[in-house]
Amino acid sequence: MTYVAGDLRDQLAYLGRDVVRAGLVVGSGGNLSARLPDGDDCWVTGSGTWLDRLDRASFVRVRIADGCPLPGGPSPDPEPAGAGPPDLGLAGTASDAAPYGQQAGPPHRQQADRPLPPTSELALHLAVYRARPDVSAVVHLHPQSMLLLDALGVPIRLVSTDHAFYLRRVVTVPFAPPGGQRLAQSVADAAAVGTNCLILSRHGCSVLAGTVELAHKRAVNLEEAARLTYRALAAGRLDELTPLPADYLDQLPDPDHGTV
Repeated sequence: MTYVAGDLRDQLAYLGRDVVRAGLVVGSGGNLSARLPDGDDCWVTGSGTWLDRLDRASFVRVRIADGCPLPGGPSPDPEPAGAGPPDLGLAGTASDAAPYGQQAGPPHRQQADRPLPPTSELALHLAVYRARPDVSAVVHLHPQSMLLLDALGVPIRLVSTDHAFYLRRVVTVPFAPPGGQRLAQSVADAAAVGTNCLILSRHGCSVLAGTVELAHKRAVNLEEAARLTYRALAAGRLDELTPLPADYLDQLPDPDHGTV
């Protein structure tokens, strides 16, 4: 079974709805992007968009070299008057997609005379793409368990073989104000050596991959590892979470060319 066929924006919209539905983030707690096949441009979520209400009109096409928003490109699919966001195969309704009883916000609509600006974290996405030509998807989220552990100064433990396969290693980037060049450069520097799972201290995480699907898997495994780490901490047994055997980690295949 394929992930989501077709347009990269549809794949990112599926990811956005799923991470909110799964309780990883609240509403607009993050931003997403995917590099287009030409390698020169990317789709990135627009400023203020809700991750569980994305559609094709929620994305801005941006040139990676200089961050310039680009006109044109594939037009959003027409949508009947009064229609909601497309059904991307996830169970539930718009109301139960929002955690903690919050109502999901309305889908972001671009007005003809007011182009949708890209996310305020655009610099972070572009810096990663420039540093890592192999990366085709950047998922920046604000997962709650991961943020709590970071605030407590507790490193996330890789508990399961899935965590080891998809995450490999998790690196924390020191705090820098969101949306700035200092944060973008710190993330790019950490990613340049091959790290794909980064905690942005007191802010969120950025996971990188060659496909949207693999980035999605990394995001959910990172938060699952954080939740299990916190449960062990709350039970007073964190020291018993020993690392997986080094020889097992050394023989793991590349996630871009296999799955578990």
